[in-house]
Amino acid sequence: MTELGVVHGRFQIFHLDHLKYVLAAKARCRRLVVGITNPDPSHTRFDPADPHRSSPKHNPLTYWERHLLVREALWEAGLDCREMAVVPLPINFPELYRYYVPLEATFYLTIYDAWGERKLAQFTGLGLKVEVLWRRTPEEKGLSGTAIRRLMGQGEPWEHLVPPAVARLIRELGLVERLRLPPG
Repeated sequence: MTELGVVHGRFQIFHLDHLKYVLAAKARCRRLVVGITNPDPSHTRFDPADPHRSSPKHNPLTYWERHLLVREALWEAGLDCREMAVVPLPINFPELYRYYVPLEATFYLTIYDAWGERKLAQFTGLGLKVEVLWRRTPEEKGLSGTAIRRLMGQGEPWEHLVPPAVARLIRELGLVERLRLPPG
């Protein structure tokens, strides 16, 4: 078991597959830093490996809202606040990583597509210690925040796809209307 680990994601709805990823990483380290990418428009940059991830439509939640959702979901899952930190991580600005996360940590990745491969190459090129937790095809990926927001837009059930704390907070914060993506 390593001392420090780092995971990351946009978490534009923190869902059950995100929780599996974070918990799999936490099982491999004593303390875990959860980096929220695309923390604000000034720290979001287009990347051709995944052209949608930088658009405002695909980033409806603020950093603060995502911080609350992630933190509450992890507490609900039994993680102690002394074992974790939730921080911004401007993924497209590697020159800034050292200001947000411990570079001596192990960076845990899951890879589903060209974007995951791009991050793996970027992290290893920076000399970071990287562990790939799993590699799956896009068809095997499972849940996505986009699909969950689309379910919201269609008035379909979505709460079963997110940790209970996330569903509760989304309702309490009045986020359902803003998160809804139209069908299609």
